[in-house]
Formats: sequence, C-alpha cells, structure tokens
Amino acid sequence: MSQLSFSEAEYAGKRKQTRREKFLSEMDRTIPWDYLAGEIAKHYPRSGKVGRQPYPIETMIRIHFMQQWFNLSDPAMEEVLYDINSMRQFARLPAGRVPDETTILNFRHLLEEHDIADGIFEGVTLFLQDYGLMVRQGTIVDATIIDAPSSTKNEAGARDPEMHQTKKGKDWRFGMKAHIGVDLHTGLVHTVVGTAANVADVTQVAGLLHGHEQLVLGDAGYQGVDKRDEHQGREVQWFIAMRPSKIAQMKRGLVQAQVKFEHMKASLRAKVEHPFRVIKRQFGFTKVRYRGLSKNTAQLKTLFALANLWMARGRLMTAMGQVRP
Repeated sequence: MSQLSFSEAEYAGKRKQTRREKFLSEMDRTIPWDYLAGEIAKHYPRSGKVGRQPYPIETMIRIHFMQQWFNLSDPAMEEVLYDINSMRQFARLPAGRVPDETTILNFRHLLEEHDIADGIFEGVTLFLQDYGLMVRQGTIVDATIIDAPSSTKNEAGARDPEMHQTKKGKDWRFGMKAHIGVDLHTGLVHTVVGTAANVADVTQVAGLLHGHEQLVLGDAGYQGVDKRDEHQGREVQWFIAMRPSKIAQMKRGLVQAQVKFEHMKASLRAKVEHPFRVIKRQFGFTKVRYRGLSKNTAQLKTLFALANLWMARGRLMTAMGQVRP
C-alpha cells in the first residue's frame, strides 16, 4: 500500500468511522481476494514488459467491485479515487497511482471477454459452501424487472433490441429480467439467469435449479411449472402460491385453511426478496448500464455474488474467527 501523507494520516486517525469505511472494512475481510485474483491472472497482462507496469490484479478487482457497490461509471470511478481517501486505501493503489477511466474500462472488457463474471459467481458460491452456508435442500425462485433506457436519442437511433417491454400491473416496463434461484435455508443466491423483460418466469425454472432440491417454492407466476416437460421425473415437492381467484372459487370450509397455507408459503418465500433489496437499495442498481443481455447479465452475476457476501458477512467473519467492528 502507498505511504500515507500527513493529511491522510490525520484523516485515518480520526475517531469516527463512516458508514462507507465500515462497509469497505467488512467487505475487505469477507471477500476471497486470492482466489479471485488467481482466476483473473490467467488472462491478465504480465508485468515486466517495456512501458508502464500494469496495476496489480487485486487493485483492479477492488476498483471493479467498488463500481458495483456504489453504482459508478468508469469516469465517476476515476474521480472518486482522486476525491475519497477511504476508497483509495481500499483499492491499495501502488505508489499513489490512480488508473484512468480507459484502464478501468479495459479491465471490465477483459472480464467480459473471458466470462470471468461466471467464475466470480461460482467461486463465491464454492467459498460459501466451504463454510457451510449453502444447504442445497430447497430453492426459492423469483424474478424482478430491471429497467433499461427507452430513449432512442443515441448513435443507433433505436432502443436496445435485446430488451423488451412487458406489462406489470397497470404499468408497462421496458428492460430485462433477473431470474434467481435462492437457497431456502440461508437466503443466498445460487443461480442467476438474465432474459428480456417479456420472458415468462415459469419458462426459466429449469435453469434456476441445481438438481439436488427436495422443495421448490415460487409465487403465483410459476403456476403450472410441475406440468412442464422439462420437469417430468424431477423428484421435488412444488410449493407454488395459489392465485387469489382460485382460492375464491373453493368451498367456504376450505378457504380459511388454504389462506393459512398460503401465508406459510409466503413466509418461506420472503427470503428471496432480500438479494433483490441488496442490489437495488444497498448497491443502487435499478437500471441497466450497458446495451445487450450478455454484458448486463455478467454484471448481475457479479452483483449477486457481492450481495451474497454482504448478506453472509457476519456468519463468515464468525466462521473465520474475525470480530466485526
């Protein structure tokens, strides 16, 4: 890490710790940096060539993750590295150097070119499994719409052709869908699929199951999933919410019992909302940043991997013998 200046030393010695500093400190101790750096090292430019040396892999990963946590563009990320000391320190910049927006962009392109977001998500999942945080006996499936810009004021003069509109309630939404499979016991995401917004939730279930489930839960949008061809012979119990209109058609004596059963299923499904809340409210991800499903799905996988680590940070630090600040 670069040497602190007098002003930075005075800043670091202050008594009050900001929420940003606490967040970065907890994530610093939670993320398996060595493993992730090893995955990227296979594709990263080697040092020793003539010219300026590349930034350390871990530094670039740290910068990339801060972009996800604070919803920053490449130019904005460069600026905050100059402006905010805690983020410079977290990045572990060598000798005070700060990568420009082009370097940050090129690193993201490297991750996209080699599908490294998949490796990040799978690596975090295995890391969580090593600490017993993925039980794998039950899965909750759900999906949420991520809005995309509908304006045609761009170079192509058109909306993103891979995004589509769909009606949700009385409103029309344009964008993509994030489909996730969540562990029933821990609430952690084990599978992510990205599609256009008009793709029906029920069609994506097969891609959200890891194959070892005994139970699968979903809301009323997954009605009929057990009858689909891809699930024939799958030995699981399906706990799918019943539509209110169907409950209303039941005999009076059965309605009360069915309502209680639906409340029980809903209480179990509630865990699936937590990862969505983290990426949308904690990380501020409410609108896609790139064009095309591939790039945005890669970002979703990174976001949900980081959301898993955020949600499990307390249990992970306890398991690793650390004390939360």
